[in-house]
Amino acid sequence: MHTPPVEPRTSSDAPTALKKVLTTPLLYFFILGDVLGAGVYVLIGQVAADAGGAVWVPLVVALCLALLTAASYAELVTKYPRAGGASHYATLAYGPFAGFLAGFCMLAAGIVSVGALARGFGGDYLSEFITLPVVLVVIVFLGALALLNARGISESTRANTVATVIEVGGLVLVIGLGAWIVLRGDGDVGRLVDLGTSENGPAAAVLSGAVLAYYSFVGFETSVNVAEETRDPRRAYPRALFGALVTAGAVYALVGAAAAAAVPTGKLAESSGPLLEVVRAAGGVPTEVFSAIALVAVANGALLTGIMSSRLAYGMARDGLLPGFLTKVLPGRRTPWAAIAATTVLSLLLALTGDVATLASTLVLLLLVVFFFVNTALLVLRRDAVAHDHFKAPTVVPVLGAVSCVVLATQIERDVWLRGLLLLAVGAALGVVAAVRLRRAR
Repeated sequence: MHTPPVEPRTSSDAPTALKKVLTTPLLYFFILGDVLGAGVYVLIGQVAADAGGAVWVPLVVALCLALLTAASYAELVTKYPRAGGASHYATLAYGPFAGFLAGFCMLAAGIVSVGALARGFGGDYLSEFITLPVVLVVIVFLGALALLNARGISESTRANTVATVIEVGGLVLVIGLGAWIVLRGDGDVGRLVDLGTSENGPAAAVLSGAVLAYYSFVGFETSVNVAEETRDPRRAYPRALFGALVTAGAVYALVGAAAAAAVPTGKLAESSGPLLEVVRAAGGVPTEVFSAIALVAVANGALLTGIMSSRLAYGMARDGLLPGFLTKVLPGRRTPWAAIAATTVLSLLLALTGDVATLASTLVLLLLVVFFFVNTALLVLRRDAVAHDHFKAPTVVPVLGAVSCVVLATQIERDVWLRGLLLLAVGAALGVVAAVRLRRAR
C-alpha cells in the first residue's frame, strides 16, 4: 500500500513561497474566464445533433456532473493548497506512475483541445470574411499561434479579462437575439422540450449530448494551480469554484435555449458556426461583428491552451518525465521552442485527422481519466490527516463523481476510444519509463 508523503509546510513569507494576492472575487473571475471559453461557440450544433432541440438539458446534466468532480477538487485543493493539480493528488494516493499518467492526460487533453479549436476557427465564422480550405486555415492558424507562443506571451490579468468580456458579450448577445426572435413570433419554444433524435432515444440523447457539453465546462481543473496564490483558500476556493461553474452553467443553458428556440435543430446541427445562425435569423446585427467575436474567443482559447500545453511539456521534460530535448529554449526569448514545436505538430496531426466533435470527445475522454483519478484519490487520501481545516465533501460525492466518469466514458464512440486508447498507451509506456528512472535516481 502506498503511504501518502507528508505535505511540506510552507510559510507565506518564505523566500520560495508564492505571493497570496487572489481574493474570492478575483478567483471567481479567474475560474469563470477559464470555463467560459470557445467550446460553446462551436459545439452547440453538435449537441443539438445528438440531443435534439432540448439542447439545454445535456448542458444542465453536464454541469451537474462537473460539480461532482469540482467538489472533489475543492476538498483536495483546500487540504493540499499547492500547485500540481491532478498529477499531485494521484501521486500522493497511488504513486509516481499514476501521477505521471494523470499529468500526461492533462497534457494530451490540451494538445487535443488546440486541435479542436483550430478546426473550429476554420469553419463558418471565418467564412463570413473569406472562404479557404480548412486544411490550409488549420496549418496557418497553428503556425501563427506557435510563433506568437515562441515570441513570448504575457498572460496578464488585464488581457484575460478583456478576452473574457468579449466572449461573454458574444454569448449575452445570442441570448438577447434569441429572446427577440421568440418575442416577434419567429421562434419555436416547442423545440425546447424536443429531446431525442431518430438515432437516439431521450436517455441516450441526454448522455451522448452531455459528453460533448462536458467540453464546455472544462477549465475549472486548471485553477488548482493558483491555490498557493489565494488568500484563505479554505473559504475562497469552494465559493469561487462553485459560483463560477453555476454562473457558466446558467449562461450556457440560456444560450442553448436561445439557439434552439430561434433556429431549427437541423440547421444548428449542420453549421460549424451555430451561434452565427441565431444572429442571421435575428437580423439587425452585422454577422461579421459576431463572427469576429467568435474568432477572438476561439483564437484566445487556442493560444492560452497552447501556452499551457507547451509549458507543461517543458516542465515534465525538465523533471525527467518526458524526453530531454523538450527543454530546449530560444537563447534570447527564453521560450521553450522545442516543446512548442512538438505540441503544435501533434495538434496539427489531430486537427487534420478528426472533426471538431471527435476531437472534443477525445478531450473529454482524457479528462474523464484525470477526473476518475481525482475522485478516487480523494477517497484514498481521506486517511491522510492534516492539521488545518479544509472543505470536506460528503463521501457520496466523490463516489458519484467516479461513477459519472465511467458512465460518460461508455457513451463515447468507438473511433474516439481508439484515438484515446492510443494516447493512453503512449502515456502508460512513458509512465513506466519515468517511474523506473525515478526509482533508480532514488
